[in-house]
Amino acid sequence: MLTRSGLVWGLCLAIAVLAGSAQAADLSTSLKKGTPDLQFAGPLAFGPEGILFVGDPQAAAIFAIATGDQSPSSAAGPIKIEGIDGKVAALLGTTEKEVLFNDLAVNPASGNAYVSVSRGRGPDAAPVILRINREAKIEEVPLKDVSFAKATLSRAAQGKSRRESITKIAYIEGKVYVSGLSNEEFSSRLRVIPFPFADTNDGTNVEIYHGSHGRLETNSPIRTFAPFSIKGDAHILAAYTCTPLVKIPVAELKPGARIKGTTIAELGNRNKPLDMIIYQKDGKEFILMANNSRGLMKISTENIDKLEGINQPIQGTAGLRYDTVAGLKGIEQLDRLDNENAMVLMRTSAGSLNMETVPLP
Repeated sequence: MLTRSGLVWGLCLAIAVLAGSAQAADLSTSLKKGTPDLQFAGPLAFGPEGILFVGDPQAAAIFAIATGDQSPSSAAGPIKIEGIDGKVAALLGTTEKEVLFNDLAVNPASGNAYVSVSRGRGPDAAPVILRINREAKIEEVPLKDVSFAKATLSRAAQGKSRRESITKIAYIEGKVYVSGLSNEEFSSRLRVIPFPFADTNDGTNVEIYHGSHGRLETNSPIRTFAPFSIKGDAHILAAYTCTPLVKIPVAELKPGARIKGTTIAELGNRNKPLDMIIYQKDGKEFILMANNSRGLMKISTENIDKLEGINQPIQGTAGLRYDTVAGLKGIEQLDRLDNENAMVLMRTSAGSLNMETVPLP
């Protein structure tokens, strides 16, 4: 996103899509033909040239898959697919109860939406990736004989915490950022993996002060995050359960380091953040956060550079202020579609799932 200071860090993905042919060639040659041994299709993110990054927490691996989806869609205007869970179930030959939607990402090269789902429940569920174009056509993305690369994470969480070994991924300026848990005592981890993939690293241990809990925490995973520039310095804004919002300087994300993020907001306990994006409106920057109990939050970033951080117990909320966006309830996943709109997966009061475009508030 182009900030008021003119820095384009938050939308580096869009810049990467328009990068020169030499860079694109380097990325393309790093992918080899084959069939990814994907065990679970979890968090999604897009890189240049229509390359889709898929987080597989069950395998503790990140896959980069060439989708070939690089042409901007000729269709325009809003879309709405009511009961997309039923339509996907029919496409996969099963029922709505046997389809779990895991993540949503919009390909900036084409404007098409991609959804990761599980067909079935439990360890035998099959991973599936779907593409939804601007004409609301749903199709399965082939995962056989495709160009791909794989990066396996070291020291990933085991046992019951395995699913949280990867909670969110993002492609930022030639690197894949991965949040999740490790198998170590200081388990909260944020990894930065260069792309094309080479050797991975153990990542950075991140400690935070959780105001609602009144203590320092080292084993709570980042649930969702987004890149953000503060006075020209690259940061990660990270949201945790119950619901601290933390700023983390990218310069401190070094393999093996132990750092402490700065808690800049407490957004209310008994709440789980689900997804977040950064956007600009009327010359100001906002965070739009979906969560499971407090509605869609529009969080102001005003004075974010001046906040010293929360380091005392908090009752209620504190730090950056937020407004609840009226009329947008049940949002489980969201991603930016363009400068004016977001694409969302929204649970209805009847329990079905819709996909639609909504104006950025």
